[in-house]
Amino acid sequence: MDLDIEKNIRKFLHRFELHTDKADETEIIENIKKGVEFTGTNLWLLILAVFIASVGLNVNSTAVIIGAMLISPLMGPIMGVGLGIGINDFDLIKRSIKNLSIATLFSIFTSFLYFLISPLSEAQSELLARTTPTIWDVIIAFIGGTAGIIGMTRKEKGNVLPGVAIATALMPPLCTSGYGIATGNFYYFLGAFYLFLINSVFISLSSYLIIRFIKIPKVVYLDKLVERKIKRFIFYFVIIVTMPSIYLAYTIVAKSIYESKVASFIKKEISFKSSILIQKNIQFENKIIELTFVGNPISEDKIENINKKLVYYGLSSTKIIINQDSFTSQNTFNALRNKLLEELVQRTGETIDAKDKKIIELENRNLYPIANSDFLLDLSKELVIYFPYCEHLVLQPMKRISLKTNELEDITIGILFVTSFPSEKEKNKVIEWLKARTKNNTLVIYFQKAP
Repeated sequence: MDLDIEKNIRKFLHRFELHTDKADETEIIENIKKGVEFTGTNLWLLILAVFIASVGLNVNSTAVIIGAMLISPLMGPIMGVGLGIGINDFDLIKRSIKNLSIATLFSIFTSFLYFLISPLSEAQSELLARTTPTIWDVIIAFIGGTAGIIGMTRKEKGNVLPGVAIATALMPPLCTSGYGIATGNFYYFLGAFYLFLINSVFISLSSYLIIRFIKIPKVVYLDKLVERKIKRFIFYFVIIVTMPSIYLAYTIVAKSIYESKVASFIKKEISFKSSILIQKNIQFENKIIELTFVGNPISEDKIENINKKLVYYGLSSTKIIINQDSFTSQNTFNALRNKLLEELVQRTGETIDAKDKKIIELENRNLYPIANSDFLLDLSKELVIYFPYCEHLVLQPMKRISLKTNELEDITIGILFVTSFPSEKEKNKVIEWLKARTKNNTLVIYFQKAP
């Protein structure tokens, strides 16, 4: 019985055997060495891939970026480093590092030239995604590199390498580095180049480990002491490269948890009958919640009571700043307007269609004086095209009174729900576009994070 169990276990483990369909060792080494050199075809493919990836990042096209990753030959010298270390081929290591350095400089310089002359200078989401690498990028690079080197050592190569090229994404970080230099934003440059370094190091590491696992013969057999020193150096270098990504991942997780606590606190504790919350700004680094209200003033007692409740949500070190704007109008109209805005801001669970019906109903009763529906539909379509992070827009004509001169003026209040908060420059761009499109210079826009 015990022999049968042992036999079944061995049979099961045999499924994971990497030696059965392994290519000839000379063939493996030659295939990897071919991809190391950056002359002729490989160099032209690299330059073209850089241009394609730069355009994709510039116009925020995922499909174009994926195409550039498939064309890029950057994987060759990176695997060459892993193979060289694995078989103690120091000439291969030097050639791989030299060619990888040349490819890196060519890539950054080419993307720098592109972004320098490109009329589109705004950082899109695909580009921003390459500026803050985390431990998850380390994991992807290591697993992707493992898949890549296993594919390279097989008799039948299959379609592993294209998938690895997409997963590990070597080209976009280099193009983002070029963008950072072209725009003078060295935070982007450092973040993107660090992502490229992570990918390169862990693809090389996984290549080295698989090469040793399948026991490809070494070119030079080193003294045991020297070999231990090399392994120790690799270990420490990998740790040094990994540490910043762990810290960044911790920061992202901590920020996500903090924002979740803040969202729960605002949903359950921030509610006033005579005031409506129109904007919130959460500053994780400074532990500040900035809330802007429209309506009757909120008393100091209520503000103090709100601050006391922070401790129950794990936000004891957080400070609340409350801004209050005094916009008034006819009582009946205000009540209807505030009710509608409260439903939109707090997202009480009604569907967007139901809210649209409510707006149409109010329009028909002349209790919600706003521009005609056809204009708003055209405006919304254009807004999404030019500013894709915008999700919903609320516009409402109102009266503003000066408390010093008692002068009344007509203004329009807008609330723009966005999937992510844009930069101040981008906010101003959206506001100026809306003013020009609506031909309304009195437009006041508040940005609200869409839930």
